[in-house]
Amino acid sequence: MTKLHGFIEISREYLTELNGEAVIYKHAKTGGRLLSIINNDENKTFGISFRTPPENSTGLPHILEHSVLCGSRKYPVKEPFVELLKCSLQTFLNAMTYPDKTVYPVASPNEQDFRNLVGVYLDAVFFPNLTPNTLMQEGWHYVPEDDGSLSYKGVVFNEMKGAYSSPDSLLYEHTQHSLFPDTTYGLDSGGNPEVIPDLTFEEFMEFHSKYYHPSNAYAFFYGDDDPEHRLAMLDEYFCQFDKIDPQSEIAMQPPFDKPIALEKRYAASDEGGQKAMVTVNFGIEQDRDAMSDLELNVLEEILIGLPSSPLRKALNDSGMGEDLAGVGLENELRQLYFSTGLKGIDKEDAQKVEELIFATLKELAAQGVAQEDIDAAVNTIEFHLRENNTGSYPRGLSVMISAMTSWLYDGHPLEYIRYEKPLEDIKAKIEKGEKIFESLIEKIFLNNNYRTSVLMVPDSEVGPASEAREKDKLEKARSAMDDQEYAAAVSKARELQEEQEAPDSPEDLDTIPRLQISDLDKHGKEIVCEEKEQLLFHDIDTNGITYLDLAFDFAGLEDRLIPYLPIFGRALTQTGTQSTDFVTMTRRMAAKTGGISPTTIVSAHHASEETCTRFVLRGKATAERTTDLLDIISELLLEASLDNKDRIRQIVLEAKARKEQSLIPSGHIIAATRMKARFNEAGFINELMNGITGLEFLRNLAERVDNDFESVVADLETIRSVILNQANLLSNVTLDGKSFGNIETAIADMVGNLPAGTHSKATRNMHSFSKAEGLCIPAQVNYVAKGANVFEHGYQYSGAAHVISRYLRTGYLWDKVRVQGGAYGSFSMFDRTSGSLSFVSYRDPNLNRTIQTYDGVGEYLNSIEVNNDELEKAVLGGIGEIDDYMLPDAKGYTSMVRYLCGEDAKFRQSIREQVLSCSEHDFRNFAEAAKTVAKHGDIVVLGSKKAMQESGREFDLVDVL
Repeated sequence: MTKLHGFIEISREYLTELNGEAVIYKHAKTGGRLLSIINNDENKTFGISFRTPPENSTGLPHILEHSVLCGSRKYPVKEPFVELLKCSLQTFLNAMTYPDKTVYPVASPNEQDFRNLVGVYLDAVFFPNLTPNTLMQEGWHYVPEDDGSLSYKGVVFNEMKGAYSSPDSLLYEHTQHSLFPDTTYGLDSGGNPEVIPDLTFEEFMEFHSKYYHPSNAYAFFYGDDDPEHRLAMLDEYFCQFDKIDPQSEIAMQPPFDKPIALEKRYAASDEGGQKAMVTVNFGIEQDRDAMSDLELNVLEEILIGLPSSPLRKALNDSGMGEDLAGVGLENELRQLYFSTGLKGIDKEDAQKVEELIFATLKELAAQGVAQEDIDAAVNTIEFHLRENNTGSYPRGLSVMISAMTSWLYDGHPLEYIRYEKPLEDIKAKIEKGEKIFESLIEKIFLNNNYRTSVLMVPDSEVGPASEAREKDKLEKARSAMDDQEYAAAVSKARELQEEQEAPDSPEDLDTIPRLQISDLDKHGKEIVCEEKEQLLFHDIDTNGITYLDLAFDFAGLEDRLIPYLPIFGRALTQTGTQSTDFVTMTRRMAAKTGGISPTTIVSAHHASEETCTRFVLRGKATAERTTDLLDIISELLLEASLDNKDRIRQIVLEAKARKEQSLIPSGHIIAATRMKARFNEAGFINELMNGITGLEFLRNLAERVDNDFESVVADLETIRSVILNQANLLSNVTLDGKSFGNIETAIADMVGNLPAGTHSKATRNMHSFSKAEGLCIPAQVNYVAKGANVFEHGYQYSGAAHVISRYLRTGYLWDKVRVQGGAYGSFSMFDRTSGSLSFVSYRDPNLNRTIQTYDGVGEYLNSIEVNNDELEKAVLGGIGEIDDYMLPDAKGYTSMVRYLCGEDAKFRQSIREQVLSCSEHDFRNFAEAAKTVAKHGDIVVLGSKKAMQESGREFDLVDVL
């Protein structure tokens, strides 16, 4: 067989689904696998994956995922990953640990930059500089304290402490473990914080040697780069190895003879108020292929995909809980499973929830699934497959994950990418009237003993008990050390700290490949935008899809009504209308459109003192169904049943539950939102809707829906009458010009049917906040924020601020808060429209130390010598952020936001020029802004009440959970 750069071609075919060619290769020497997708997507993607089944819950795969990116043979800097973040035009740069695989993907629209990223990642995974200090930093190590005791520190250790503080994360883990107790899926590849300190360096090294090998590798390329060069880059590394048998196969879980019920507990506050959660989980015993998986995906959409879906509606209408629980259909593992249930229940109702699930499924199997539900589900899935809208993620990454779903388990890598034939077949079956879904319900749910139920109950003793076990383990470790061993622990910790604080040598830094400033475009690419009175049109090829945004100014809403807006948006789309009941309307939306969803835009205006406030209804449909989309939107805007008490109640309870569950995984956003509420009107409005104030509003609203619903309806109707009119509306359309010409009149007619209305502006009465707020939740980690409005203290904005803010995030803050402090991450957030500068940490074991780090930013920026090399890297990263790759719908929406916020092409070009001309002088100016935060900044901490009480600072404490 012919070899090209060490690879043998196995197959080649054109895929209409990807508008490109798919070539499968095998590396002759090692057996390494390659899937090469060749198409015209400029956002080029590469990934290399390894089967990495853990043997315990020490988090070894996760810790190794972090560690291989901490320097390699060819790139011996401490963290090549961070150096690439600083200076690449990357659109994706990360690594992910799954229960059975570890994935290293990168993407960039610039071919040379893309090759640079691929080269660094290949060297990282195959030839990392793994040392005991790497494991100590990224995994865990002992920290000798001043009193002679020990504590733990490590990036993954604290990341997983955060994960184990999240009830939703725990529910997912317990669900998966309950169904697969005898396989790798019964372990935690991320790491259980109580088990992570059992990991040894010998195990660490052995795992890498066994699994990070071409014989166990799955390489993937996608996009418009040179396809032959892909082979050459891979062979450069693969050829350095001999073939082995990694014995990494993922075992199958034998089904159960009878169902299993488990009860678990999660950490809650002493104040109570938190409720139980339950899931019923079904293991799926059947051979996987594209057709059977697609049928199951449609079944999932039928059962729980829409608010009106029969199983979801039955659970929500039961009144037993606040929101759906479970992941639905989990299809990224070797074995499929389906999980659903309720959160926010009384523990005593868990059995009733399970009984309701089975009763609903039995009724569907006996009476048949409604044709309208089938049509809605099939259209939803077909639309999403054809649109291939991956949001901010590269499309290639989505394709890679789909390929791995079969490829990792020795199936064909294109099994789940070729969707056209199975989609055609399933539609033909449905057309013939085959009872596909009733049979599946019988097989998978009703006649299946391979299932579990997991009940999770809040318990205020869980947190203290976990802390006590950790303390006991540390005390035992300390007492087992003699003086010499303790001195060695002290020495190791000091050595690690010295290594962390030591800068990389210029010679080592020079090994990291990067573009030059001369490679960058001096002028930014503008998004095409045509103004047509109160409509913006973006003539962009959208592959035949109409993207429509209706942006209504809500400046006329008084403060007390603003927190309603997220609820109001869902009420418009999920309560039915005067003409169409809730179930029929949601089915119609799913069958005729690609979705209709609400959002808000809130920002300070660049060129005035005004605040941009828009409630946006976003819709999409194929061009031929645009009139259906317009008819539906018109009916929703004019006739939505805002007095549908049952639906409003459920919407409010769901929103409250989701906000409460997001506090721990998204704590940095909550802390930053609260911080920004102090500084300007936009921040204040955002806090009212999306922050802790918004959560308090939802809790109160839930009571009002039950006790004073008439006033709730009156408020919702007031919002509709104040904002949903022509005077407040800006329409935004993204579509190719020819198709737009066919629908322009229809859009104008739809807008013309709205009330004429008037535009008004309410007076804002911003709340006052304490200088140091402690937002208390039952968590083992903190989210620490400090910030100020630096415009008020004399800082003059320059585009260079974004370069420096990014420089801090990937340099000083990364080193001090993450690497040395053990937090999972830290951010420098600068808002160019409002002037708010905030430093925020994520899953942080520290509090005072982190605040002291923030206070040192100004001095750091004043003291560093910013040489031309560092400056050029910072500028490259800054331009990469400005030139973020966007899909067509994102381009249209972004253009509208810029228009509303007063950021024209001239302003954006000035920012670009300021970024390109960033100098040491700009660093010194930003240092003064950072000193303003240190001297005048407020503090917001979301996290452990104990940590705040022991900090020595005077926090105004608020119990959030």
